[in-house]
Amino acid sequence: MKEEFDITKHILVPKHILLTKDEAKKLLEKHNLTIAQLPKIFKKDPIIINLNPSAGDIIKLIRNKDTANETIYYRTVIDE
Repeated sequence: MKEEFDITKHILVPKHILLTKDEAKKLLEKHNLTIAQLPKIFKKDPIIINLNPSAGDIIKLIRNKDTANETIYYRTVIDE
């Protein structure tokens, strides 16, 4: 029997967090952005599929670096 691998537990995969609608709105207003200006991530991407995202949601990525405590990125969810 094949053992399942949880990609979210891998050391090289950054933490992914689904923002609430309010958090997303505040982020876009704070940085004077539109959702179309954010990098994209597919709704069925294996790393976020467990978050059950919808198209238009925003995902926050937290990457830990050796030279800095953490770096934060944002992506918008799209259908394929």
